[in-house]
Amino acid sequence: MTATPQSVLVYVGLDRVGDSLLKLPFVRGLRAAYPEAHITWLAGKDTSVFAGVMAPMVEGLIDEVIECADIGLHPKELLRRPLGGRRFDIIIDTQRVALATFILWRIRHRTFVSPFGNFILSSRKPPRGYEFPKSMQRQTLDLLEIATGKTMPSPEQLEYNIDPAIPAIAAGALPDGATYVGFAPGSGGLPKCWPLQKFIETAKAQLSAGRVPVMLLGPQEQDWMAEIKVGVPEALFPLQTDNLGDKYGFTPGLTIALGQRLAVAVSNDSGVGHMLAISGTPLVSLFGRTVPEKFMPMSQALTLIRAQDYGGREMDFIPVDPVIAAIEAALSPPAA
Repeated sequence: MTATPQSVLVYVGLDRVGDSLLKLPFVRGLRAAYPEAHITWLAGKDTSVFAGVMAPMVEGLIDEVIECADIGLHPKELLRRPLGGRRFDIIIDTQRVALATFILWRIRHRTFVSPFGNFILSSRKPPRGYEFPKSMQRQTLDLLEIATGKTMPSPEQLEYNIDPAIPAIAAGALPDGATYVGFAPGSGGLPKCWPLQKFIETAKAQLSAGRVPVMLLGPQEQDWMAEIKVGVPEALFPLQTDNLGDKYGFTPGLTIALGQRLAVAVSNDSGVGHMLAISGTPLVSLFGRTVPEKFMPMSQALTLIRAQDYGGREMDFIPVDPVIAAIEAALSPPAA
């Protein structure tokens, strides 16, 4: 009889907010599959938000987060055993880069699961003819299925932990009585951002329709406030008003709660976009260079607009008119 696993190691290159939200169903499934195990989350090449802003959402699910472990960066790592010779019952490698996989395999283990090389090093393998999915969320859930032998369905809605006081704070920032349309103009890099002037033009159209534009700016985008205020003086900035974002450390729970106050939102492919998606608000999601099939937000009411459908891969190819039309469609009642 196989012993119950007491230690599990999950390897990722790094975690940003957007992909960490896509990985949450995997994390919850992992804990459900191994309720007594010590679960270690290893970010081999950079940092993980599970050690920072996302820590409250994985409390009780992950026992240990190791960041910047320098695993998978240089072939000389093959000359030693990583993590000081620690041993794990199960290692789940979530990536497919040869060097990182070979180095990770040198960590002492009982069971090793990795998609690299069509699972060539894996102790457990998928059935013949299996194709690795494009969706990041489905990729991780498939790896968990292979590791556990149990079915891990894709969730229709994402479960998450949130401070019970947060929704009331969001309601104070965006009180009842107005129709709020949210805009998240930032992202992890400027190539993923729709031009700010196009967000402003779209926000003006909402004013003309009697709605209130709400700008959700993270700490990296606060310098954009001045330009937005010139173009849309009536816009609200709930995360900057009374320093609300700083006061609560720009916690994802606050952005999710603000999203629940919106009638519809527009976002680039970004962490904020994923937060808005799981808040339940209808979302218009803008994609350029990144692949929707891999990074698609978890939304029950999602409209995807891709730059490629308008002539190129860069975000500025997306016109304003289809975004405004998508907002109107999301706000229109369904046909009887």
